[in-house]
Amino acid sequence: MTTADDTRAQQRQTWDRFSGGWEKWDHLVMGMLAPVGEEMIRHLGVGESTHHLDVAAGTGEPGLTIAGMAPRGRVVITDLAPGMLDAARRNVARRGLSNVEVQECSADALPFADASFDSVSCRFGFMFFPDVAAATEEFVRVLKPGGTVCTAVWAEAPGNPWVTIPMRAIGAEVELPAPPPDAPGMFRWATPGVISSVFAQAGLREVGESDVHSTMPSLAAEEYWEYMTEVAAPVVAGLGMVDAEGRERIRSVVVAQVKGYEVEGRPQIPMHARCIWGVK
Repeated sequence: MTTADDTRAQQRQTWDRFSGGWEKWDHLVMGMLAPVGEEMIRHLGVGESTHHLDVAAGTGEPGLTIAGMAPRGRVVITDLAPGMLDAARRNVARRGLSNVEVQECSADALPFADASFDSVSCRFGFMFFPDVAAATEEFVRVLKPGGTVCTAVWAEAPGNPWVTIPMRAIGAEVELPAPPPDAPGMFRWATPGVISSVFAQAGLREVGESDVHSTMPSLAAEEYWEYMTEVAAPVVAGLGMVDAEGRERIRSVVVAQVKGYEVEGRPQIPMHARCIWGVK
């Protein structure tokens, strides 16, 4: 049986392994996820003196944007993977931000005092937590009364061909093992209302949801293939199950399908995320 500690260790190892790819493609990822970050910030009520916590922040967003909006405040960026936090530190330095702290920790064991922050964000982290209820309770604990928690998760798979295209192509070549129930994964919390229910059970009020529809920034089809094989752990794992000929067949299928989304010569692949928020 896989324990919560096992899941944390596996997640730390995976995100560390791929941190170089995430940093390499950071410009693409941040542009790709910017509409989601903007929607989250809209609900967080950030001001010039806001003290904000960004959990599972990876290379630093949306925390770094919030830091720029709160010059008299403070932003703490956390993640479980040291490699991702090293990339975040370099992004902090590049932006010349002096109001940002970076700290390694688990989402369900935050090393902060009760009521330390005006707001808490977590963009695309909930899908990978071993215990979302425990993590949410921690978010609420460190939040000041009247403050807001906001998270984002990927919505249903059909609205996200940007990630399903390569997995379908791999699945046509090799039988992919079914993940254990409730295993970490992209669409683990895609069902509307599930995270809202967790928030309500943790005592948050004024809980709400909103959908964000956007497209992946324009990448040539071959660039898309390079990107997905450098940042997407499930894609890399699936490709490891086939030989060179199988990999080439998969690549050809993926490139052809991505080209099917071209508009004026550049792919515009749909994305669908969901933001969920609540007030303490």
